[in-house]
Amino acid sequence: MALLRRINWILLTLLTLIVCTILYKRVHRPQQRSSHTGPVPATVPSDVRDEVSEVEGVIPVAICAAQERVGATMATINSVRRNTDASLFFYIITLQDAVQHVKDYIENSALKDIKYKIVEFNPMTLKGKVRPDSTRPELLHPLNFVRFYLPLLVNRHKRVIYLDDDVIVQGDIQDLYQTRLEPGHAAAFASDCELPSTHEMVRSIGMQTTYMGFLDYRKQEVRDLGINPNDCSFNPGVFVADVEEWRRQKITKQLEKWMQQNFRDNLYSSAMAGGVATPPMLIVFYRKYTALQPLWHVRHLGWSPNTHYPEKFLEEAHLLHWNGRFKPWDYPSVHRELWQKWYIPDPTGKFLLVRPNR
Repeated sequence: MALLRRINWILLTLLTLIVCTILYKRVHRPQQRSSHTGPVPATVPSDVRDEVSEVEGVIPVAICAAQERVGATMATINSVRRNTDASLFFYIITLQDAVQHVKDYIENSALKDIKYKIVEFNPMTLKGKVRPDSTRPELLHPLNFVRFYLPLLVNRHKRVIYLDDDVIVQGDIQDLYQTRLEPGHAAAFASDCELPSTHEMVRSIGMQTTYMGFLDYRKQEVRDLGINPNDCSFNPGVFVADVEEWRRQKITKQLEKWMQQNFRDNLYSSAMAGGVATPPMLIVFYRKYTALQPLWHVRHLGWSPNTHYPEKFLEEAHLLHWNGRFKPWDYPSVHRELWQKWYIPDPTGKFLLVRPNR
């Protein structure tokens, strides 16, 4: 009997030690510095999407990194960090095939000290929302639609800056981040009509600046929107988003609604300006966005390989955007020198510049 009591006492003691050990590990679990999260489908609870808490004074910047354009993303990041004293946190959103490439690029280059997180976007999120179109297949890349899902990717920040990967920042990103959004507005974009210095060039290359160039007004569903076809459009490649207001207005749901309707009814196509990623933004934010200061989005640098902006004007610009086919890491293109000064060669050797033979 005494032996049985002794055995029971030993077992109870062991059980108590095991329970205490488990509780201690849960309470004192070390915080992991993770630079990579798993896929982000629309059904994942928001509290596990983002491990970075809102930190006062930190500016979150979201940018995509396609496998074939990783070097462009790094040039954008480099230009942002080199032109500000602000604390930055970069959300680098990519697909599974580029995760390791992005990490190797950063950890083995001058960018190794940046604070960042790699977020893997799940293309299945777009199933039933994007119609295949061979006119301009690059505009159907899954990462073109990441901007629709910002609150799911940077969940714990009140505000975030989104930048396309063909952008160079020449001003202090703090000024852009501090843009005062009007009440009820979930985002601030640059209007296509508010920079007189670009009007002549825009007209010369046939660039669209109104809704007529993005929506098919032959469709009754488009006409029923009541959108004036002559109203100025905006470019969604650079914007400041109020994450809480975006969520309150269910902006992502609204954007998905128009993606699904286009999938069914083909309201717009890649043949029109902006492809299929821009029109949902134009519809959802029609007359409901704050205008950015124009010099914070000087664009169309990639629209023609033969048309140049005045040098002085480009020096004054806070942000340059090579939207269009002619990218500054490729050839032909214009104003390459303004982009290349921020370029960091790929330590893996995978991303290479295309330059004319000398």
